[in-house]
Amino acid sequence: MKVNVKLEVQYDGTDFNGWQIQEGQTGSRTVQSELKQAVEKVVKEPIVLIGAGRTDAGVHARGQVANFITTKPIPEEKWIPALNSLLDGDIRVTAAEEVPLEFHAQHSALKKMYCYYILNSRYADVFLRRYTLHCTYPLDIESMSAAVESLKGRKDFRAFCASGSSVKSFERTIYQADIFYRGKLLVFRITADGFLYKMVRTVVGTLLEIGKGKQPPEWMESLIEGGERIKAGPTAPPQGLVLEKVWYVE
Repeated sequence: MKVNVKLEVQYDGTDFNGWQIQEGQTGSRTVQSELKQAVEKVVKEPIVLIGAGRTDAGVHARGQVANFITTKPIPEEKWIPALNSLLDGDIRVTAAEEVPLEFHAQHSALKKMYCYYILNSRYADVFLRRYTLHCTYPLDIESMSAAVESLKGRKDFRAFCASGSSVKSFERTIYQADIFYRGKLLVFRITADGFLYKMVRTVVGTLLEIGKGKQPPEWMESLIEGGERIKAGPTAPPQGLVLEKVWYVE
């Protein structure tokens, strides 16, 4: 009997070469490869592991979702301890359940939320360096917030897509986007039906140019209308980015 198992996973992406298995690159540590190996040790058969989001090297996840189909399932409540006992400390399975066979972690996803964390202070924090971008330049949060409003809705975001993408459409729907302080961290939060390659990090790099006063808030809208990646801001580094949550039909 085939069983489809859905996992919720969190990981510190610092020491991983991203989520996706790198074909032909032996010794390349990825989240997908390590989680797949752990599952296969439990079920003792090859499986195909599907992830909701293909996070890049250095990007973290608090709410990644994965699924696999097996003919040798174990009791539902045993998946979490069984898998975590086989995984290194920078990956944890936080939830596991059996779902309908047609469930697909990537294609069944309705929307995803990412957050990007910025420490905007004079001095760095050694305990936050793996999970934030440290920016010493004073940032104009009001201008950044005004620029964020331009992102909302169904739009063509090719100006924020890094080269190397093979997508058929650059249109995405941004359901929610805002920027706010959480304690001493400046947080950019964005929820959409999908994201282009390095899109969130490029948006953050663009917002930082606006926050530093190098460009006006209206620049964001003009970039979206122009559709030229070369004119947008630089791609922000990966360590500040976290895949926070993925939504599915209840």
